[in-house]
Amino acid sequence: MESQISPKAEVAELELEAVIGFNGHVPSGLKCHPDQEHVVYPLGCTILIQAVNTHEQNFLHGHDNNVSCLTISKSGIYIASGQVTFMGFKADIILWDYKKRELIARLSLHKGKIEALAFSPNDLYLVSLGGPDDGSVVVWSIAKRDAICGSPAAGLNVGNATTVIFSRCRDEMFVTAGNGTIRVWELDLPNRKIWPTECLTGQMKRIVMSLTMADDDSFFYLGTTTGDILKMNPRTKLLADTGPAKDKFSLGVSAIKCLKMGGLLVGSGAGLLVFCKSPSYKPIKKIQLQGGITSIALRGEGHQFFVGTEESHIYRVTFTDFKETLIATCHCEAVQDIVFPFGTAELFATCAKKDIRVWHTLSNRELLRITVPNMTCHGIDFMRDGKSIISAWDDGKIRAFAPETGRLMYVINNAHRIGVTAIATTSDCKRIISGGGEGEVRVWQIGCQTQKLEEALKEHKSSVSCIRVKKNNEECVTASTDGTCIIWDLVRLRRNQMILANTLFQCVCYHPEEFQIITSGTDRKIAYWEVFDGTVIRELEGSLSGSINGMDITLEGVYFVTGGNDHLVKVWDYNEGEVTHVGVGHSGNITRVRISPGNQYIVSVSADGAILRWKYPSAS
Repeated sequence: MESQISPKAEVAELELEAVIGFNGHVPSGLKCHPDQEHVVYPLGCTILIQAVNTHEQNFLHGHDNNVSCLTISKSGIYIASGQVTFMGFKADIILWDYKKRELIARLSLHKGKIEALAFSPNDLYLVSLGGPDDGSVVVWSIAKRDAICGSPAAGLNVGNATTVIFSRCRDEMFVTAGNGTIRVWELDLPNRKIWPTECLTGQMKRIVMSLTMADDDSFFYLGTTTGDILKMNPRTKLLADTGPAKDKFSLGVSAIKCLKMGGLLVGSGAGLLVFCKSPSYKPIKKIQLQGGITSIALRGEGHQFFVGTEESHIYRVTFTDFKETLIATCHCEAVQDIVFPFGTAELFATCAKKDIRVWHTLSNRELLRITVPNMTCHGIDFMRDGKSIISAWDDGKIRAFAPETGRLMYVINNAHRIGVTAIATTSDCKRIISGGGEGEVRVWQIGCQTQKLEEALKEHKSSVSCIRVKKNNEECVTASTDGTCIIWDLVRLRRNQMILANTLFQCVCYHPEEFQIITSGTDRKIAYWEVFDGTVIRELEGSLSGSINGMDITLEGVYFVTGGNDHLVKVWDYNEGEVTHVGVGHSGNITRVRISPGNQYIVSVSADGAILRWKYPSAS
């Protein structure tokens, strides 16, 4: 019996509490479930089911690469989602059980990418379109969970088909469209074949972006890249009308939906949402939203609907007054940093490319957005007194903002030559320590009205990636991609100790007792170092693949967390040097990770713009 007991402790799973994120680039990726209580949308490899009126979220995990399309059956029983994969490899379609929130079947035939999916009206079939490397259309039996038949999606002399829609009344007819191709297909079940008929558009050559079918199958409408709408008759396969004649939709008709009561909802690549009718297609009602519109999802008959944009905004619009309410927002670029204010877990701040956002932790709501156009923010920190957010920017400036209003308080110009890459503040609120792309570490004295350079410490040879300050403000440690970590004396303003390793250091932490530091980086090793003489105490294998980019340690120093390019959040026992919990949920490289004050949550951020909040595991 003795030999069977392994020395390694069992690794538990971290519980994912909430996700802030939405991939607004997936065409028609945002869906409203027929129960009218939930919206369903993709984020990386994950699919989120979000209750409309509460904060409740469920997650569907199963894809191993980004979700490229999703659809919900008319009954609401099934969800189907497709993904991208590497060239030449099979791309999976997953069929999910909506009620049980679990995977029913994996359908593998297409290569490279699943472009679009549609269910037949009575849940009998699912039709799928392969991406540009694949080019085929396949009809699947939902009962048998198997392919019935397939065919090349478009003719030889035209481009790819990119969208598909099923008839609203019959399980045997569907339409595909794309670059120069519009086809109506009939399914011939006894012979296991599908027969396409080309639709004739005369001299018009169009690239179709979006597609919608009238409730009674009398017509279907196609939105094009040139900003006009084609109305086709599926029986005659002929063009009924086209418009608007003059003011075409700027940047194309990227989303289109037929309404039961007649008329169309049209979304443009320029963010314009319009209600219009055939044949003039002139706007009857319109509103301007932020970001190109990629999804319009009707709630019920369409008395209310949801709109998703490329800037990762989700809006709720009521049809009668045609006014938008922003119900969800998130970063649409890689998140660079995350920080909690001192002593509170109620809020936290994140930064990504041009903006800094302050979030309410429990409701996932964005409380404040500070935008500096055309710049990138690399790092942020709260002053201990909570009166300012200090931020590091790639134009070489340090900017301080008021956390309630977002008002710019002061700017330190020319703080660093090649951009400010890391930043930290002292607990007495009198100093800022910044690191730059050129490797300099600078100490700034912050007065009531003044910001003065106290010292420039020139030892690192390349960019500074992380700075941590000792509790008594007499020492700090800086990590750099030149393979060194330097411990600085902040009283005499000189180097105390240097740590060398064959790695690009990405993150560093003081152990709360402050006689040891832990580091990690591109060599995937977690190293413990003696602060006094810079010797290495122990090394752990931190990850099997890819750099470790973020780490944080609890106030007690018993546990620390790491995250990196393997997309996993890991909780470690500091003394044992072993992983106790793993969090699976990110689909992009994790850039930073933090434990909230009071050890309630772990928040991790990633390169796909996602912010994930995990329940901090109680002492295991």
